[in-house]
Formats: sequence, structure tokens, C-alpha cells
Amino acid sequence: MSRKGRSRIMAAIRSTDTKPERLLRCALWQDGARGYRCQWRGPGGRIDIAFTRWKVAVFVDGCFWHGHPSKWQPGRWTGYWDEKIKRNIARDERQNRALADAGWTVIRVWDFEVEHDPVGSARRVLVALDAARKAAA
Repeated sequence: MSRKGRSRIMAAIRSTDTKPERLLRCALWQDGARGYRCQWRGPGGRIDIAFTRWKVAVFVDGCFWHGHPSKWQPGRWTGYWDEKIKRNIARDERQNRALADAGWTVIRVWDFEVEHDPVGSARRVLVALDAARKAAA
């Protein structure tokens, strides 16, 4: 594939406000969660859903882009894609460390988990929020 063709494909892929992110936000809202920010710039980069008051960061990771074992194994693809996914995984780890070092709780959910069970995914976030509230009290 040409560089120009790859660029056109990559530009068409949505990276924010994805369907799984919207499903999770809807489930959180229905469970009474308020006060979050979307695509908030925090320690280490942008956070999909950030509860800034409680320092809880939520990421909805696409299984291909973030290296879920069902979609990506090192060496499965050659060249660009293998390196791209490795860089994404390394960036996720750096971001997790930066947030943890700043006192944040990090929750990462896979997009397919949210699509299959948005309420269950929201409960994971709510448990972390509850723990953060209790720790602050």
C-alpha cells in the first residue's frame, strides 16, 4: 500500500467519541456518574473519560490498536503495523505510569467488552470511583 493510501485510510478511522466510548458514557450516566470530562488532557496524554475530582482515568481501548492478544501477536504482521501496535502498547504503559505517579487510578476496558456488556464495564468504573471517594474522605 502506498504511503498516501495508508494515510487516507488512517485519517478515516475515528479515534475519539467511538461507539464503545459513547456506550460506556451512557451506562455511567444511567448509573448516576457525573462530573467526568471527555478527551481530557492529563498526565501522560489524553484520557478518554476523566473523573478529575477523584483522579480516575478510563480508557476504552480498541483491541486491534492496543494489541489485544486475539487481534495481535508480535510478528504476525511485518513492518509498519507490527511496529505501530508495539508503539501503541508502549505508549499505553507510559501513560499508565505517568497517571499512577500523579496519584490517578487507571481503568482500561476493551472496546468489545463495552459493546458486549456496557453496564458491567460501567460497574468496574463505579467501583474505582467509590474507592477513590472513600480514600479521599
